[in-house]
Amino acid sequence: MAKKKSVKGSQKENIRLEDAMDELQDIVGTLESGQEPLDDSLAKFERGMELLRICHGQLEHAAQRIEIVTRVDAEGNFQTKDFDGSSTLERAADNDSDPADNPPTKLF
Repeated sequence: MAKKKSVKGSQKENIRLEDAMDELQDIVGTLESGQEPLDDSLAKFERGMELLRICHGQLEHAAQRIEIVTRVDAEGNFQTKDFDGSSTLERAADNDSDPADNPPTKLF
């Protein structure tokens, strides 16, 4: 694998999601190989966790910006609602309802 330049320090917030994911993939590959000394492996693991937090934060921010187009009115204006970025499991838990009371909706 080709070595990629690691972005550290104050630049970490400016790293693109794709670059962070590429670096994270390289770190995972290196750690899985088991060829690194323990200290280097720990440093890579810590960097990987930092990258994971950065990726999660960027995805969370993107989800907050998404609106769902629900319909288009007669004048061509879009009707929207905010995107619910929580998982289906989280929404079901928030509703405190028994899934058996709400059978799945058929799509076809």
